[in-house]
Amino acid sequence: MSSLPPLFANVPVEQVPIRLIAEFPPNTFLESIAIDPSNTLFVTSHFEGKVFRIAPDGKSEIYAAIAGKATGLVLTPEGNLLLTGWDEQNVCTVFQITTDGTVSILVQIPDAIFLNGITPLTATSYLIADSYRGAIWQLEVIEPKVSVWLEHSLLARSSPDKELPAVNGLKRWGKSLYASNTEKQLVIRIPISDDFQPGEPDIFISRVNLDDFAFDLDGNLYGTTHVFNSVVKISPEGQVTILAQAEAGMVGSTALAFGQAVDDRTGVYVVTNGGMSLPLPSGLEAAKVVRLEVGVAGLPLIVKN
Repeated sequence: MSSLPPLFANVPVEQVPIRLIAEFPPNTFLESIAIDPSNTLFVTSHFEGKVFRIAPDGKSEIYAAIAGKATGLVLTPEGNLLLTGWDEQNVCTVFQITTDGTVSILVQIPDAIFLNGITPLTATSYLIADSYRGAIWQLEVIEPKVSVWLEHSLLARSSPDKELPAVNGLKRWGKSLYASNTEKQLVIRIPISDDFQPGEPDIFISRVNLDDFAFDLDGNLYGTTHVFNSVVKISPEGQVTILAQAEAGMVGSTALAFGQAVDDRTGVYVVTNGGMSLPLPSGLEAAKVVRLEVGVAGLPLIVKN
């Protein structure tokens, strides 16, 4: 058993059933995950610019690829994928991947610096984290057009020389948007008005190193801790519990999502990079896709309103 990092030294541990779904060679930086209603997984490989499609039985194939780097991924109501990242010229770009795997540029954002997590705001509008600008962009898909939805110090790095991303994962719960600031070890809560505008953000919880996360139907947050090699659960009251650690396959845990099939809504699917950002003393491990059984159904990933 590996020892707990100091950040989580006094956090209770809950054992949950764990199952390996797929493995990829060491030095594969699995970055994000989206799951369709048939429980097919779509997973990005950051440096390769690839999107893998993983069937429920664990068989994987290359679904799409870009000449650049791939970060955030989300499914649209039509079954297409929106992918954030950079093109081959390092211009921040949102790509669209249709249901047959065809890739096209939806929109480029030259004023962005580091596009990261993406989540629905409405059925045709998405919010995108800009980890180095300290902002959240709003993307209107039909136009398409983009604008800054919110730029705030709580979303920014503590200084421009910090390499860790600031605002990173984004998810809605009720009438609030939650955003992880990885560099500051914060989870930020941003009220959303009836016309989908942001209110004044505040700190939901501090001293927790989250990358990506997802909510269950009870409002519990499940998050990947990346260099802390774990998945944690945070209750609506802010109580943190560790669900899985390095020895359970969480080395370099980057992103997660709930299963979407009717019979798999209580499974959380986690992707890892095997420790590429901070290797274990034993060296790099294989990148993995792992399922955790948490016993509570997750929120639907696709917004249809």
